[in-house]
Amino acid sequence: MPAMTSFEDADTEETLTCFQVTVYHPNQDHNQVFQGLRFFNREKLSSMEVVKFGRSPNLCHYTFQDKQVSRVQFSLQPFKQFNSPVLSFEIKNLSKKTSLLVGNIELGYLNKMDLPGRCIVRFGEYQFLMEKEDGESLEYFETCFVRAPRSLLEERHYGKPVPENGFSSSTLPTEMDENEY
Repeated sequence: MPAMTSFEDADTEETLTCFQVTVYHPNQDHNQVFQGLRFFNREKLSSMEVVKFGRSPNLCHYTFQDKQVSRVQFSLQPFKQFNSPVLSFEIKNLSKKTSLLVGNIELGYLNKMDLPGRCIVRFGEYQFLMEKEDGESLEYFETCFVRAPRSLLEERHYGKPVPENGFSSSTLPTEMDENEY
């Protein structure tokens, strides 16, 4: 029997779910609030990991250099919906001081919800457009951060405007009049 080459032996590589986060803060050009983020760099994370965002580099995977931010502001936790082949995410507010707005839904301390495929998340003056692109892998996912030049609430970029309620039904077929853009 002929020996298998490493190419034949290699596992088929699965595509990873990519979680793109576009960030905005009105003082981002003057203060280094996002200096803890690596922009345009895909980072591979385990789906077993709870990913925390906040001020503390000892507690959080992604940090913001701002004393107005809680040590741990919020978390994202990957999970698999029953009868779904792809990863989903839940978002949980871990700040005792500040509510977290997911679309127009206000999450108080320890409140959590399933994160839609595309929505705006806000607390204080921070704005995050979170967009999930499904992949095949259940073991890993990727994050990628992008800095927005203008407020995401005014911005109509990335192909689709985000409605006033902060949610986008990108998974549902919709008709849009060209004048709505």
